[in-house]
Amino acid sequence: MQTLLKGKVVLITGGSRGLGAATAEAFAERGADVAISYAASSDKAEAVVAKLRVKGARAIAIKSDQADLSTAKPLIDAVIAAFGKLDILVNNAGIAIQGQLVDDPTLDGAAYNRQWQVNVMGTIANTRAAAPRLSNGGRIIFIGSGLGSFVPFPGVADYAATKWALAGYAKGIARDLGPRNITVNVVQPGIMPTDMASDVAGELPNREAILDMHPIRRIATLEEVAETVCFLAGPSAGYINGETINMTGGFGI
Repeated sequence: MQTLLKGKVVLITGGSRGLGAATAEAFAERGADVAISYAASSDKAEAVVAKLRVKGARAIAIKSDQADLSTAKPLIDAVIAAFGKLDILVNNAGIAIQGQLVDDPTLDGAAYNRQWQVNVMGTIANTRAAAPRLSNGGRIIFIGSGLGSFVPFPGVADYAATKWALAGYAKGIARDLGPRNITVNVVQPGIMPTDMASDVAGELPNREAILDMHPIRRIATLEEVAETVCFLAGPSAGYINGETINMTGGFGI
């Protein structure tokens, strides 16, 4: 496992905490050189980098606010300046604004619009900046959400739509980049133990009832989602392309 991705360079957006940090560690354990981006949490980002270096990886953290589309090209430039190339892009960064119905007269339009800006437009900007410079045979992996495929409760329309938009975009660029043997896939986790999930937990209906809808009645671990991302980035997944993998314990079947 320590050499499975040796010599590969990966950029993980939103890598200072949660799934992004766990994914960075998983890549480092497989021998990859790792760049993470972060919007504000410099202390957390540097702590992740320190952990990665202890594992023997070359690692850097780059400040880049995904809401600002002009930061996309400088982000990719910084990764290539540090490591000489980019093989794998993990589009992990995103925010969750949930809880209000679309017909709520007090709907916070600015917050919901920012969610579209970060989750969709910012992700697309990073992907466009990376695509022409990504190594042939490279990988692009989007972190979506199980809510992109199945919406069992109200108040998440915009969040679900931002994640489903990425799934459609991924299929399109899988077609565009296929001639260069670049694969593009989406991992759609369910509820995970992250700060973002905790922030919105109070806005959800009965959490126990939601867990009852899972055939495997628990939330996903960060490590098992990170393992799946690493698999898609590895040599055994070279013919998996344009796919959406739900990691929701059977939620929605």
